[in-house]
Amino acid sequence: MNLYEELEWRGLVAEASEGLPEVLAREKVTGYIGFDPSAASLHVGSLLPIMLLARLQRFGHTPIAIVGGGTGLIGDPSGKTQERQLLSAERVEENLAGIRSQLERFLDFEAAGNAAKIVNNADWLAEVSFVDFLRSVGKYFTVNYMLAKESVKRRLEQADGLSFTEFSYLLLQAYDFLVLYDREGCTLQMGGSDQWGNVTAGMELIRKLRQGSAHGLVCPLVTTSSGVKFGKTEAGAVWLDAELTSPYQFYQFWLNTDDRDAVDYLRFFTWLERDEIDELARQCEDDPAARAAQRRLAEEVTRAVHGAGELERAQRASRVLFGEEIEGLASADLLQIFGEVPASEVARDRLTGDGLPLADLLVESGLVRSKSEARRGIEGGGIYVNNRRVADVWSKLTLDDAIDGALLVLRKGRKAYHLIRLQTP
Repeated sequence: MNLYEELEWRGLVAEASEGLPEVLAREKVTGYIGFDPSAASLHVGSLLPIMLLARLQRFGHTPIAIVGGGTGLIGDPSGKTQERQLLSAERVEENLAGIRSQLERFLDFEAAGNAAKIVNNADWLAEVSFVDFLRSVGKYFTVNYMLAKESVKRRLEQADGLSFTEFSYLLLQAYDFLVLYDREGCTLQMGGSDQWGNVTAGMELIRKLRQGSAHGLVCPLVTTSSGVKFGKTEAGAVWLDAELTSPYQFYQFWLNTDDRDAVDYLRFFTWLERDEIDELARQCEDDPAARAAQRRLAEEVTRAVHGAGELERAQRASRVLFGEEIEGLASADLLQIFGEVPASEVARDRLTGDGLPLADLLVESGLVRSKSEARRGIEGGGIYVNNRRVADVWSKLTLDDAIDGALLVLRKGRKAYHLIRLQTP
């Protein structure tokens, strides 16, 4: 199976230029994808193009990632309903550093014969004068050609219209393709389907200026079966940076994938082969409650983005919700795990000395209605502190029971949790 066939069975080909399947079957090519530096981290929506480059490399081709330090100062109108805020050059440089480190998790920059490269298009865009750009690039595109592009037409229908700054983006991206064609022998540009107009513009420029043959391939834009934009949650974007989205939250995002999307996402975002994905699809049909596809998806993607150690921590944190002991977890982990459960604050000094009766705290938390109900719950084996069953109805809690001296996790039965935060008066 060649690269094109691999992408096709995974459902990753939305459009491709004529002759590309044959080229990929017989030649080793250099291909690139551009990444937007508008933030210091990529998000899960960027994982599909990252995986496209990684698959390109695994099939022996050479991947190039353009981190758009130049075009990032302008902003791509594709898929946008309004103009972006322009970033300063300093902010773009800060963002570039974070993005580079994330790409390095997926691409091999030391591979013999087809080592990946990261380039910044500011290196050439910042050097070309406006007059030279108009003479060498602008004269080869008619306004009619540019107005016909879907990304431009959609924006012109909006009340705010489209500024000349963003209108020019198509020419800048076409010029990127030309520069990489000249400098790196790059003959393939890939991206999301909203980039097709920009991709074909670059192919056209190479044909006109170099009489060369270049190709394009775009993958579908990922949406959920419920119609929500992929990667968007109530809490906002799901980032690849652990400081912005913790590995636990990242793991949970994939674990909560809708049954209708899980198998598609296994094809898109993992390295699993067809037979294994087909088997997981069968398990989903036979026993959807087991969520086998979602568990494997969360495992594979979290390991790829955050490493095996963070995957293990995320899995352990998930098991805590189902009763596994909390010992060894930090308070920061618990605040993420129990971020959605009811919580209240208690003064730390109430746990000093002989301590605070557990029955009192259970009533205050609202887990039980009275001290007598608390004692019956303890006698019946249904009350837990930090996921450890409490047997003594007269039990008192001290600061030694608090995790990092800051938190207590109360539980009644299997799933009724309450988080206690200790506060200094």
